[in-house]
Amino acid sequence: MLILTKEDIAVVCSMEDAIEAVKEAFIVHSEGSVKVPLRINIRSDKYNGNMLFMPAYCEKKDAASLKIVSVYPDNKEKNLPSTPAQVLLIDPTTGIVLSIMDGTYITALRTGAASGVAFSVLAKPECKTGALIGTGTQAAMQLEAMIVSKNPKLVKVYSRNKDRLNNFVKNMSTKFKSKAVELVACESADAAVKDADILITATNSDRPLFSVESCKPGLTISAVGSFTRQMQELDTTVLKKASKIYYDDKEAMLEEAGEIIKALENRDIDEKKFSGSLGEALAGKIKLRENDEEIIVFKSVGLGTQDLVTAKQVYDNAISKNIGKYIDIG
Repeated sequence: MLILTKEDIAVVCSMEDAIEAVKEAFIVHSEGSVKVPLRINIRSDKYNGNMLFMPAYCEKKDAASLKIVSVYPDNKEKNLPSTPAQVLLIDPTTGIVLSIMDGTYITALRTGAASGVAFSVLAKPECKTGALIGTGTQAAMQLEAMIVSKNPKLVKVYSRNKDRLNNFVKNMSTKFKSKAVELVACESADAAVKDADILITATNSDRPLFSVESCKPGLTISAVGSFTRQMQELDTTVLKKASKIYYDDKEAMLEEAGEIIKALENRDIDEKKFSGSLGEALAGKIKLRENDEEIIVFKSVGLGTQDLVTAKQVYDNAISKNIGKYIDIG
């Protein structure tokens, strides 16, 4: 069994690699050639956490996987990751686990790549200004995907935790110094969103983050944070104003995306508002952006397919480069 740490994964799989893998994941998922049951979510009220189990199998890729990921916001106070996770890559011909990978890194990598894919096909050709709301575990990869996919000159960042916000902007400014992108910390989410061409929301918020008045024509939003009925990053007025709403998987979105569920229950929108899946868009089966004035939303709740295809890419790259540590567990 091959053990791959986050350092190993970083060596063998770039964001560009991940974006290509996730593009493939969206397409095979939309084709229905992947078996991906809805994730199992076990809530731990005592410790304010959620334990999630996400299996996937793709005959076309000859690969299967199981991701175990937990969401424990209070871990930040213990200097622990708020979303600890492991990904098990399984050989479907034998049922043997081929590899255990750092799932926290895989999750951040493929979730960032999902935003990169969305921006590459849904955003305007030229996006000079980006906005990022949230500076948690997902934020660095989200920012990298934004930069890789659209190369903005300015990215405005907001977080309710001012110390974490300032540290994030400082660290990321150093990390992406060669990319000629300016990062600035904002005092409010609305200040970050104002004038943005592309926006990523990556929080666990249970209330809307910004007002519709801050959204300029042509904005593309990748909302990747909320994954339960209680969470809500986007106000219903933003969804109402959007010209198109895309998703990674409709069934999962209707079960898990709080802002979408609330908007439907309140009859602020109906299902006619949904344009289709990002996989269908990538396959050329549905319309993409039709002009530079449309506000477009991509809502992602995350799919086991993304973990599966990304993990397979990571594993193949690691084997070819002889990276990782083998252990024998019998």
